[in-house]
Amino acid sequence: MKIYGIKACDTCRKAMKATGAELVDIRENPLSPEDLQRFWAAFGEDLVNRRSTTWRGLSESEREGAPLELLAAHPTLMKRPVVERDGKLWLGWGKDVQADLGFA
Repeated sequence: MKIYGIKACDTCRKAMKATGAELVDIRENPLSPEDLQRFWAAFGEDLVNRRSTTWRGLSESEREGAPLELLAAHPTLMKRPVVERDGKLWLGWGKDVQADLGFA
């Protein structure tokens, strides 16, 4: 199991603590274009955190850019964590995700 997120994210830390999974820090190790595409295929627009500090710091013209390019340029714009187990992906660490993974 892998958790894609950032070390400073409380939700990512909670998911790591509950699962014992490895953290892939997307700030230190940016996602490959293939991983970004996989995540986008699974979650679409939900992958972009439009309530984040990073989003609020973008200009209107930047916000209108291609979402995958925005995520590549600003990794912290990704909603987190993305949890991967056996090739299946989950977004966030809500009760639904925890139940699906058997950690509720």
